[in-house]
Amino acid sequence: MAEFVASAAIALGAVERTEIIVQPAWLVVLAWASLFVGLISTAIVVGDQFVLGYRQPVKVMELVWPATALYLGPAAVLSYRRWGRPQSSRWLDRHGNAPRASRHAPTIIQTYHCATHCTLGVIIATPVTYGVGLEIFGSTVWPEVVGDYVGAVAIGIAFRYFAEAPGNSRRVWAAMRRFFRADLLTVSVFEIALLGWLAIMHFLVFHEALRPGSPVFWLVIQVGLIIGFFAAWPPTMWLIRRGIKSELLGTPQ
Repeated sequence: MAEFVASAAIALGAVERTEIIVQPAWLVVLAWASLFVGLISTAIVVGDQFVLGYRQPVKVMELVWPATALYLGPAAVLSYRRWGRPQSSRWLDRHGNAPRASRHAPTIIQTYHCATHCTLGVIIATPVTYGVGLEIFGSTVWPEVVGDYVGAVAIGIAFRYFAEAPGNSRRVWAAMRRFFRADLLTVSVFEIALLGWLAIMHFLVFHEALRPGSPVFWLVIQVGLIIGFFAAWPPTMWLIRRGIKSELLGTPQ
């Protein structure tokens, strides 16, 4: 009798876990649609830059614009065509001076720039932490939190490194100094918003059933990146007004 009860309890627990893991069909469809829109938007930007030849004067922006389209979708495409494309030499040769943009454009583009550190960080770190099966306090979400933040910082320093003059013997230290002075605050605020959202979804909504193999997982990531973007906007504006973060070469004035 005791064995029967134990077996029934195990079976019931398995059923409950299955019910938690099974996600509503509408949510899965929404997730696939959102991912499709993000990928198509990214492909449009990449094609415009590398196929049609609207290359950016700041090469890192050729990575920033497509990465932004992954989570902002058509909104990123529209802002790229309004503010990014007119900065290319091809556009300037055809149309002359770039059109005057709104006063918010440099702040938004700088936020895109720092958000790309976090976007690439989560894309790289998430499969690694889940693939290795790392756990902290019995959960996979904490290694992801650490990995995403460390990845965002490392990518931010790399961006600064490649922006430094190649002949600089202290290039690495200069890149680190510039990153910690101008980018760390924005990246940290972005990551707090993103990772806080992920923790809520992970523990309170999906009860630790989310995994990178599910499209819903990446929908949650997309939403978290949007939340992080809006959270990082105010500190970016503050850094620009304080003269700590300079505007990127080629951004609209």
